[in-house]
Amino acid sequence: MNNYESVFILNPVLSADQAKNIVQKFVKLLSDNSSTIINVENWGLKKMAYPIQKKSSGFYILVEFQTSPETIAILETEFRRDETVMRFLTISLNKFAVIYNERRRRGEFKKTKKSVNKVEKEGVAV
Repeated sequence: MNNYESVFILNPVLSADQAKNIVQKFVKLLSDNSSTIINVENWGLKKMAYPIQKKSSGFYILVEFQTSPETIAILETEFRRDETVMRFLTISLNKFAVIYNERRRRGEFKKTKKSVNKVEKEGVAV
């Protein structure tokens, strides 16, 4: 079982409930194919750098999972069939990316006021 990360953009005309149902559909597809879902993040409605299908924004979704390579073909076929998915990208994660994602989920990279104040007291410009 390899580690993968898939990011996809959903059509912005969907309601929040419709977007949630579509994400659940893809998570269920992965689970039915003996995949282990590690993390699902909804990044929300974001403005895109360039229009896709004459839309300038979309719902961004990130799914981290472990599965066999054969399941990726099934998942990407379903992404292509679903008209609400405007773009998708699935990548294989190496061991360093897996460690980074674990640390990111724990919030180790977020700046807190405490750490910013400590740096300012030491006289270092931020």
